Amino acid sequence: MSSSNSVTVQILDKEYSIICPQEERSNLVSAARYLDGKMREIRSSGKVIGADRIAVMAALNITHDLLHRQDTPDMQVSGSTREQVRDLLERVDLVLATDPDVSKG
Repeated sequence: MSSSNSVTVQILDKEYSIICPQEERSNLVSAARYLDGKMREIRSSGKVIGADRIAVMAALNITHDLLHRQDTPDMQVSGSTREQVRDLLERVDLVLATDPDVSKG
């Protein structure tokens, strides 16, 4: 993994290196910050325990918000935005699936 092609982001105090095209770095970092914030909100509520469960709840909440925005005519989401969200979720899923420490919370 070349450092010129990867971005290191921190989510719930854990670092993840994700391969990303140069032109998408800013979007990826923003998405990681947003996800980190959502996951911290869920963790601080005390209702969900474990990083994997927190990640699933955050993904569901973010997806719900996205779908709700699609139903609002003033906030239509373009096809490319949907693809970017799907791509980022797939990357997060891949990192979570390959990281042996993820279930330790």
